[in-house]
Amino acid sequence: QVQLVESGGGLVQPGGSLTLSCAASGILFSINTMGWYRQAPGKQRELVAAIATGGNTNYADSVKGRFTISRGNAKNTVYLQMNSLKPEDTAVYYCNGVAGGWFGPWGQGTQVTVSS
Repeated sequence: QVQLVESGGGLVQPGGSLTLSCAASGILFSINTMGWYRQAPGKQRELVAAIATGGNTNYADSVKGRFTISRGNAKNTVYLQMNSLKPEDTAVYYCNGVAGGWFGPWGQGTQVTVSS
């Protein structure tokens, strides 16, 4: 009975910032590697950021230096802080586990639109 719920998306100007949240029931994020994915129209879903149980992070080249993934402090949550947003970042963003570890059903995702 795992459920993933993403939130925080919206419309933002190029160069702006946005923070996405992911909350889950039925699992503990603290003992699983978690990632943020995105899917733009006509493109495959891609992993853009991941955080391991020990706190190590990894990012796709396209977002490195601009996005930061982190774990929630008091709740079973993960966050994605997005800075210096570009129109190319426009996509539906999802959270989930990563290959080689836990992986659950996809949530509805949250829409991020970067446009002037």
